[in-house]
Amino acid sequence: MMYKKISSSLNFIAMEEEILKFWDKQEIFKKSEEKNKNGKSFTLYDGPPTANGRPHIGHVLTRAMKDIIPRYKVMKGYKVLRKAGWDTHGLPVELEVEKQLG
Repeated sequence: MMYKKISSSLNFIAMEEEILKFWDKQEIFKKSEEKNKNGKSFTLYDGPPTANGRPHIGHVLTRAMKDIIPRYKVMKGYKVLRKAGWDTHGLPVELEVEKQLG
């Protein structure tokens, strides 16, 4: 079987920019939200970015998974909400609750 020859000088950055322009011009994300507005809800709660130091390959892996799952759910018709979390209120809230509850 013969395969089409692929250029060895691909410019992935330019290709990605073209895809992003297409998505923006065609309002792809907006259309996917509209299409799924009455779908079953799915929420992804994401923790604070790189809270435990400088980014490393482990961060990349978990970020990729946190990107794949909501995209899959959108393709399956879910109304997806992505909520980014921040660890800025945890301890102060806990201490206040302890004061109030004794």
